[in-house]
Amino acid sequence: MPISAVDAIGPAFQHARQQLVQPFRAGQWAKLALVGLLAGEMSSGGGGCNSGSFRMPTHPTGSQRFLEFGLPAINPMLYASLIAVLIVSGLVLMFIFLYVNSVMRFVLFDSVIAKECRIREGWSRRQGPGRRYFLWQILLFLVFGAGLTILVGIPAGFAFLVGWLRSPKEHIIPLILGGMALFFVLMAFVITQLVVHVMSKDFVVPQMALEEIGAIEGWRRLWPQLKREKGGYAGYIGMKIVMALGAAVVLGIISAIVLLLFLIPIGGLGAVAVIVGKMAGLTWNAYTITLAVVVGSVVLAFILYVISLISVPAAVFFPAYSIYFYASRYPALDALLRPAPPPVISPPPPEPPSLPPTPEPIG
Repeated sequence: MPISAVDAIGPAFQHARQQLVQPFRAGQWAKLALVGLLAGEMSSGGGGCNSGSFRMPTHPTGSQRFLEFGLPAINPMLYASLIAVLIVSGLVLMFIFLYVNSVMRFVLFDSVIAKECRIREGWSRRQGPGRRYFLWQILLFLVFGAGLTILVGIPAGFAFLVGWLRSPKEHIIPLILGGMALFFVLMAFVITQLVVHVMSKDFVVPQMALEEIGAIEGWRRLWPQLKREKGGYAGYIGMKIVMALGAAVVLGIISAIVLLLFLIPIGGLGAVAVIVGKMAGLTWNAYTITLAVVVGSVVLAFILYVISLISVPAAVFFPAYSIYFYASRYPALDALLRPAPPPVISPPPPEPPSLPPTPEPIG
């Protein structure tokens, strides 16, 4: 019998508590933080931070004057080369991370099911479904990019052809009405894309993990269920949004406090490094900029991992929530989640006692 979105909350909380604190294992917590970060599960309910929230009064210092006077002296060709390198490197890193994210999604699924995180074993075992899910994510990325291009490009081209953009003051009403309509269309498109992404990682990934199928086949099987049980799945999405917002507020506050404690000494060390570099006569060039980018990337990775450590409960709870909700609708997952007890083998009946030998007749 399929359970509702509300009924799946209790088993998911119980599962997360058993996996994380019964007993508490620091090594497992650290592994789940890494898997949750690479699988992108922080976005489900993990705490985020806005760098604009941590603003402190600043005054011009020697280090700031060093930056102000150092950067304009850079050769424009160096600027262009650095920008090109950053764009190419960004694209390469994006696809690498997307592949790692695809495989780690299955590692996280296995970790929640087994209540044991084994990164190396899961990475080796889940390459096949990870590659198929990677191709699906690339397809979604291309569809999203093409959709945005069409939805924005066609109205912009139409407005240009009819002259609305050349004299906007004379066509203010159609521009405002068209902009409002375009906004709602874009919002509907983005929300649809997000729903497809959530449904894929919550309900298609389990099928890909348990059967040798691709994401398209998983959606082909999921679609009749969605049409048959619209209310149940809509309630799941709504409940997940509510819980994700609540988790984001709580974990966001905790993350902000912890990050503030970390950023104060890190910022101090950065200021000291800039002042020492200025005193040593260093200027901005390809080497110093590369060093600054590398150091900044390391600091960013450290900050993200700290946030992921704080968000481990959400990284376990939300996959468990989707698993328990979908298990009542997917027999193969239910059998994995609740394996049947081994058959009880009754002992063989005792053998009857042997009769004493018949005495021989006398005489």
